[in-house]
Amino acid sequence: MKPNPLFDRYENLVSAADRAFERMQRDYPNCISCAPQCADCCHAVFGVFLIEAAYLRHHFVQLPKEIRTAALTRSEDMDREIETLQKRMKAFENDPDMKAYSLARERIRCPLLGENKECILYPRRPITCRVYGIPTVIQGQARVCKESAFEAKKSYPAFDLDATYKELYLLSGELLGGSQAAQAAEKASLLVSVSMAIRTPIEDIITEDFGRPGEDG
Repeated sequence: MKPNPLFDRYENLVSAADRAFERMQRDYPNCISCAPQCADCCHAVFGVFLIEAAYLRHHFVQLPKEIRTAALTRSEDMDREIETLQKRMKAFENDPDMKAYSLARERIRCPLLGENKECILYPRRPITCRVYGIPTVIQGQARVCKESAFEAKKSYPAFDLDATYKELYLLSGELLGGSQAAQAAEKASLLVSVSMAIRTPIEDIITEDFGRPGEDG
């Protein structure tokens, strides 16, 4: 399968995220708890932009059939849990702070997490996963993995995920190609679950609406 030309630019963002993580690991080695089979971030609720969905799907379909089959079975479990979660979140429609708090506490297993507690697409994992163990800025607020040892009253460098999300949005817009400008801008902001990303061709995803940013994770 021929890769999309936009993937090179996406991988530049990936490299920037990896360099940021490596700097933090070098400068604050005692604060980062990430290790093989540490799967806390693999149970976080989040979505991916269309460019990441296309990238994941491109590499997922190249995995051995038995690995893909197991992941697709797990994706069905994820879909059911997300559907249940969305119903519960309706109670917080008028309370965005409580909704954000509740989402942050949810534990839904990513279908890419294998039975050995390792990611089956680890070298191709989303940027959110790559910087989970270091301080980040999301929607203007500093966040950090609860398993890390970064101290609340101290100041640390933080990876600006907001800026990265902007770039992912722009790349997603380009991925839409011939779509009308207004429609492309709207669809480029959509986030989809990892489950949908691996089981659905990107051409099918971009022809329908699947929710607003944050609704799938």
